[in-house]
Amino acid sequence: MKKEYAFLSIAIAFVAGIIVGVIAAVYYEDKVPTISPTVKQSTSSTAPAAPPADLQKQIDTLRSILKDDPKSRNALMQRGNLYFDANQFDLAIETYSRALEIDPKNADVRTDMGIMYRKKKDYDRAIAEFKRAAEVNPKHVNSRYNLGIVLLHDKQDIKGAIKAWEDYLRVEPTGPRADNIRKQMDKIRAMAK
Repeated sequence: MKKEYAFLSIAIAFVAGIIVGVIAAVYYEDKVPTISPTVKQSTSSTAPAAPPADLQKQIDTLRSILKDDPKSRNALMQRGNLYFDANQFDLAIETYSRALEIDPKNADVRTDMGIMYRKKKDYDRAIAEFKRAAEVNPKHVNSRYNLGIVLLHDKQDIKGAIKAWEDYLRVEPTGPRADNIRKQMDKIRAMAK
């Protein structure tokens, strides 16, 4: 029963990360053409494979834009998102880091980078990025949600996960994800007894 909820929570966190990345790319759109990812995230692979040709073409387009304008926040974010989708953890982290040099208060990018650290099994760095995202944007719910996921599933810190999700609920007390978080918190509290 526990594994079912763990997989469900991971899947929800993954989808939320993708949605946040897409929203951030659209929100910060400047002179970069919109590029839609065409590859689904694969969680079964342990080693990242080279991006598919169509994804690589999009990455190359962004590389060209960045050659002309290395500080294009939007191009960096989109490129990071493409590496994210291709499971290219190190390249995504490197690209997100460059975007954060330009916009250090971008909680969406910081959260996506935290997700990449989690995929690399660098849980402490993931936690640090999620906490920093929540710090720079006190209303950022995805960072709090992902923090709870890592604390619960990767660090086995039930109290820490509950605290992260309580923080989430203070920011966003209603909605389907809030209801799901309450249910998850009730279950993990019962397991902790």
